[in-house]
Amino acid sequence: MSTSTFSLNTGAKIPAIGLGTWQSDPGQVMKSVSHAIKVGYRHIDCAYCYGNEGEVGQGIREGLKATGLTRDDLFITTKLWCTYHTRVEQNLDMSLQLLGLDYVDLYLMHWPVAMNPDGNHEKFPKKEDGSRDLDLETKAAETYRSMERLLSTGKVKAIGVSNFSRSFLEQLLPQVSVIPAVNQIENHPLLPQQEIVDFCKERGILVEAYSPLGSTGSPLMQKEAVAKVAQELGSTPSTILLSYHTARGVVALPKSVTSSRIEDNLKVIELSPQNLAALQDISTTDQKRIVYPEFGVNFGFPDKDYGTPHSAA
Repeated sequence: MSTSTFSLNTGAKIPAIGLGTWQSDPGQVMKSVSHAIKVGYRHIDCAYCYGNEGEVGQGIREGLKATGLTRDDLFITTKLWCTYHTRVEQNLDMSLQLLGLDYVDLYLMHWPVAMNPDGNHEKFPKKEDGSRDLDLETKAAETYRSMERLLSTGKVKAIGVSNFSRSFLEQLLPQVSVIPAVNQIENHPLLPQQEIVDFCKERGILVEAYSPLGSTGSPLMQKEAVAKVAQELGSTPSTILLSYHTARGVVALPKSVTSSRIEDNLKVIELSPQNLAALQDISTTDQKRIVYPEFGVNFGFPDKDYGTPHSAA
């Protein structure tokens, strides 16, 4: 089981494998989080938008009780949602209350996009024509500066961003005082986004990969290159894909509610340079983005960074 960690630019250690909780059905989240902690996970990734932080918190408490660990033994991440960009601390407090925690180890801006805080839906406001009701006046840098002020409250230990392309980072960094500790993006051999990964590394920003296995229904697990490396190393496609991330210095956040898969996803092995090259070659002939927000094009997400939409976030 993986006990590997990476270092944030704050000096803190973050486990290289974390449990993702996006799209986990009600009633399953608590059990999956609790089981993950019992079998060795020390990193849980969640978000206010997911709508399951209450269950995540229950799972954390149950897992700690079963293992005798303390809160400080875990690394917990949650995220600021788009309708709260002008109410940053309020959204954080809501998450902390749901999770039953006094602080989170990492707080991320979920998307570099603000939505109408007074719209017709708390999380997903829409205009009369059905399009997403965006707040174009509130800029990501302004929101991030509000997040910086959270560092003095003790409620967060580090801050960062999610779904930021290189161009969004280039706009943000000159306007803020604290370099993001993390940029969490969709990342896997079908969407390596190497330009963003390299840019982040140059600036001391750790990359985290969501959908590291290509997400539900992805063809990635059946790719010939993945199967060939797995066979060569006597391993499984999922282990090979997660090892691909850790070999690149990227945190992987696989999501599962199945006990056996949760356990398997904590396994990583060492890949040779040849193995890694074979996996990296996949994107030269086939690329696919799994997560793309319906507001992406309208808000100016560049195609070269965000690709063709495949599903709405």
